[in-house]
Amino acid sequence: MFQKLDDVEKRYEELNKKISDPEVIAKQAEWQKLMKEHAAIVDVVEKYKEYKKAKADFEQAKEMLLDKELKELAEMEMDELRTKIPKLEEELKFLLIPKDPDDDKNIICEIRGGAGGEEAALFAGTLFRMYSMYAETKRWKIDILNENETGLGGYKEITFMITGKGAYSRLKFESGVHRVQRVPDTESSGRIHTSTATVAVLPVVEDVEIEINPADIRMEVFRASGAGGQHVNKTSSAVRLIHEPTGTVAECQTERSQTQNREYAMRLLKSRLYEKEKAEQDAKLANERKSQVGSGDRSEKIRTYNYPQGRITDHRIGLSIYQMENFLNGDLDEMINNLIAADRAEKLKGEE
Repeated sequence: MFQKLDDVEKRYEELNKKISDPEVIAKQAEWQKLMKEHAAIVDVVEKYKEYKKAKADFEQAKEMLLDKELKELAEMEMDELRTKIPKLEEELKFLLIPKDPDDDKNIICEIRGGAGGEEAALFAGTLFRMYSMYAETKRWKIDILNENETGLGGYKEITFMITGKGAYSRLKFESGVHRVQRVPDTESSGRIHTSTATVAVLPVVEDVEIEINPADIRMEVFRASGAGGQHVNKTSSAVRLIHEPTGTVAECQTERSQTQNREYAMRLLKSRLYEKEKAEQDAKLANERKSQVGSGDRSEKIRTYNYPQGRITDHRIGLSIYQMENFLNGDLDEMINNLIAADRAEKLKGEE
């Protein structure tokens, strides 16, 4: 570990020189890349310096033991440092875990009703409301990109973008199948139904991160539509983009402007292609331990919402929370914090 920390510190000093070099500053793309790398390791370097100072202070206190007048003070300082040094070592271990490069990105979230017909669509609407309320608590912005609403107010599918610092880092573990057990409003006999909805969380990517040949994209335009005649335009403003080499499709119909719909659809298409590319890379690293928490497998059942018991259970970490109303009103931090902690612990195990 300490050899790795010495290498990181050496790289940090190299970066300090480079980002101050006028010739590098003149090449903005290169300079921004170096600044990003610098920002990614600054916390590790500062913590390592704090650790080395604590070790040096401990050695200095040991020498002070020989002085009768300073012995008591030295013993007090050594006791304090005996607690501090192991704590700093643990913090350094966590900081050395490779950071997900997508963590600071905005996200595109897709929710689709699964098994359960109208009840599944209503549950998809419940999940959309839950994530919207969570975004509000974080002061993140939400833009709906595409929606297919049902007559009872649910969604066959809804796609939306969340813009805000660290959105991906907080919501990336939401990808997968969410299961609900409740008595639907449409059920007269009071029988509990089980339905599902699928959530996919995609990072919004920049142009430099994924290249798409414009010739590979086919654009179709059509009239926007919605339940009960909502969002219906007289002009063909809705846009569908098809990436022909992979068959990946993205569409947006919520804006009146065809230009804006195309822009949003392109963001969605890039995010889907980036996620596909990332999944293929992960598959190639089959020998590497992969955290169950962070697998993001959309076919995996990750969570159950049991209304009669007021219980939400995340099956990946075995955590149950008995605060159904608060949870559905966007109080997700306890669950998310536990998922992040479990993912870190799994990655730390892989580093050992």
